[in-house]
Amino acid sequence: MHEITQSGGNVTISGPGTYHILTYAWVIGLSAWGGIVGYIRKLKDAEQVKHFSIAELIGEITTSGFVGVLTFWLCESSGMSGLTTAALVGVSGHMGSRAIYGIEMLFKNKLGITNGTSSPYKDKD
Repeated sequence: MHEITQSGGNVTISGPGTYHILTYAWVIGLSAWGGIVGYIRKLKDAEQVKHFSIAELIGEITTSGFVGVLTFWLCESSGMSGLTTAALVGVSGHMGSRAIYGIEMLFKNKLGITNGTSSPYKDKD
């Protein structure tokens, strides 16, 4: 699961295990922050979340951290700048499960899978 690139005489090997722990810390921290902001927005909306729940907040943070890491890897593999990557990681963390659904749709489109189903997350996030 590593990508090997060669430029001139240099060979670069990159993959999930080649990033420093501090890189993952900022990715997960930024995406979790986005998830917390999303949860607060839902609390203020009061139609999606009726009252504060620590279990639901932890679920949001976990989902946001996961999608933030996926977004980071997609940005890295696309060669996006660090600032663009950081912005997308934060936004995807805020989106939570909607971002996972979007990544799923990108994956299905890339593989040519069409099943005609709509988002199970529609109007839930």
